[in-house]
Amino acid sequence: QVQLVESGGGLVQAGGSLRLSCAAPRNIVGINVMAWYRQAPGKQRELVADISSGGRTNYVDSVKGRFTISRGNAKNTVYLQMNSLKPEDTAVYYCRVNTVTMIKKGDYWGQGTQVTVSS
Repeated sequence: QVQLVESGGGLVQAGGSLRLSCAAPRNIVGINVMAWYRQAPGKQRELVADISSGGRTNYVDSVKGRFTISRGNAKNTVYLQMNSLKPEDTAVYYCRVNTVTMIKKGDYWGQGTQVTVSS
């Protein structure tokens, strides 16, 4: 079972910043897309941002210009830099990693980290 380790959530005032981190096991192979999702109370989980193995990024409209997704030098880590946070960004944030090899595909989720933005 592949475990993703997330960190960086917390409580911040509106306008503040947080940086989320997610690390996959170092021996994981075939990492393709790494992504961050979020789920607010009473709402469906939504894609916030993703990054391909080639570095192409994609963002939900509500975070464009404020959030930046990136991958670490070791390629098994993904970050989400969140600036100019708003109360509506409050949610549990989940990391997701897709892997593709010649023999199988994998889809792994982190345990979630709470982000709370106060007004």
